[in-house]
Amino acid sequence: MNLKHLRYFWAVAHAGSVAAAAGQLHLTPQTVSAQVKLLEDDLGTALFKPAGRGLELTEAGRVALSYADEIFALGHEMVSSLRANALSEQAMTAFRIGVTEAIPKSLTHRLLASLKRAERPIRLVCREGTIDYLLGELALHRLEMVLADRPMPAGLAVRGHSRKLGDSAVAFFAAPELACGRAAFPSCLNAAPLLLPGPNAAVRGEIDRWLGEARLYPRVVGEFDDSALMKVFAQAGDGYFPAPAIISDEICARYGVNEVGQVDEVREAFWLISTERRIQHPEVRAVLEDARRVVFVPQCGGEAAR
Repeated sequence: MNLKHLRYFWAVAHAGSVAAAAGQLHLTPQTVSAQVKLLEDDLGTALFKPAGRGLELTEAGRVALSYADEIFALGHEMVSSLRANALSEQAMTAFRIGVTEAIPKSLTHRLLASLKRAERPIRLVCREGTIDYLLGELALHRLEMVLADRPMPAGLAVRGHSRKLGDSAVAFFAAPELACGRAAFPSCLNAAPLLLPGPNAAVRGEIDRWLGEARLYPRVVGEFDDSALMKVFAQAGDGYFPAPAIISDEICARYGVNEVGQVDEVREAFWLISTERRIQHPEVRAVLEDARRVVFVPQCGGEAAR
């Protein structure tokens, strides 16, 4: 299809007449009319019919206009995006990462702290979503890496490599008024309201298994794909919730909750997924090395990465 013919049709459809469109395009009405006729011949159908002193779209014309609107909107978006990217690249290098919803925001911030020490100016672009969506973006080279709570699933038609950053024991937390006066951990969870990560979180199955083996029967009152939203509900006293023990101090300080106990048998692992077999990207390499050297190190009380 000749996009010039389509643009002339698009202009006439929005202007309501050939003469009005010709004036906007700085062309003669005869030229515009001839170009629209070529498009109609190419499509094998009439796009306009006379209506008073102007033109009216036929049913085929209305269908064509809906597509033309989308085509030219995408074209404008492409030009704007490329121009904006060109200006941005002159100032800073964009570093685009994906983060699965299950990873706590404070841990993500800690894992990306190395970017502040990058040798070149970095403009961080974070995208959040499910692992399948983010791996699709990675395959299309719209992301440099993905931070996830699991390695890349088997069977995906995506070329990628998973590297374990570290892991952490799971701790349980609650607002002070909820935990006050209850039994010691973990018995305090019996019949207590419990907020849990959604079924897409890798650690959810391990928590369910541990509760069953420990013969603990809390009341699950909420499930959350977004770990930050789960903490907000817990802050309001709606229930106990699990989170990585490695960020216990930050969770307690930010949400006004108390850690009630840790479960060393349940560990939550964190992964970096990239398309490189040998990591050459300087920022990806810095995140990996910093996570293993600084973030997942022995903590007070015996917490350690594996």
